[in-house]
Amino acid sequence: MTPKPETVLKGTAIVAAFASFVLSVTLYFQADEADISARLNGIYVGIWVPSILALGALLLAKGNRDSDN
Repeated sequence: MTPKPETVLKGTAIVAAFASFVLSVTLYFQADEADISARLNGIYVGIWVPSILALGALLLAKGNRDSDN
């Protein structure tokens, strides 16, 4: 039984957002206290999380709209 494309998209978006979150926390806390650039990299990667989730929601909404027609 093959999963529905919507299920695959939801799972992919959640896994990608979680991976971004883990990478962000790792970059932030592995940086030295004085290395502000590395900490900012962690914050920057953390901003990806809502962007990934918003993209997934947009694609799901577009898919639902297309299937209604």
